[in-house]
Amino acid sequence: MSTSASAHPSPTPIADGGTVTDRLVEANRRYAADFTDPGMDARPVLRVAVVACMDARLDLHAALGLELGDCHTIRNAGGVVTDDVIRSLTISQRALGTRSVVLVHHTGCGLESLTEDFRHELEQEVGQRPAWAVESFRDVDQDVRQSMQRVRTSPFLLHTDDIRGFVFDVKTGLLREILPAS
Repeated sequence: MSTSASAHPSPTPIADGGTVTDRLVEANRRYAADFTDPGMDARPVLRVAVVACMDARLDLHAALGLELGDCHTIRNAGGVVTDDVIRSLTISQRALGTRSVVLVHHTGCGLESLTEDFRHELEQEVGQRPAWAVESFRDVDQDVRQSMQRVRTSPFLLHTDDIRGFVFDVKTGLLREILPAS
C-alpha cells in the first residue's frame, strides 16, 4: 500500500490562510450567531424524500422551490439508488412519515465518464477492493428509470405509488421528467 504524499494530500489551503474546512467552521460561527431554533419536527412538512446527485452545480432546494423542513434530501455520486439510499428511504418513510420520492439526476454527470475499471484501479493502488459498485452509466434517462424501479420494488418501502424521476439540465436549470419503464 502506498503512503506517499500524493495518497494523503494535506488540507487544501484557501487564499486568506487556513483550510477550506477552517472557512466552513468560521461560516458556521457567523451562522450560529444569528441562529434561532426553528422549532421544527424531523418529519418533512411535504412528506417527500428527494434523492439526487451530489454534483455541486445542483442547488437542489432552490431548483425545486424547497424550504428548510420541507423534505429529506439524500445525495450521492450520481443520485443512484444504492442499498444505503434504500436504508435512508426506509427510515424516512417508516419512522418519519414520508410518502413520496423524487429522483433527480442531471446532464453532464461525472458518472457517465467512469466505468467499473475505477474500482479495479483503486484495488491496485490501495491493495483492497472497494465493497461498493461505481454505478456508472452511459444513458442518464435509463439510469433514472433503473433507480425508479429499484425504489418501486424494494420490499422495505411502504409507499411506492408516488415515485417520480427527473433529469436536471445543468445549462438551463430545467427538470425533464422521465417516465418509468413500461
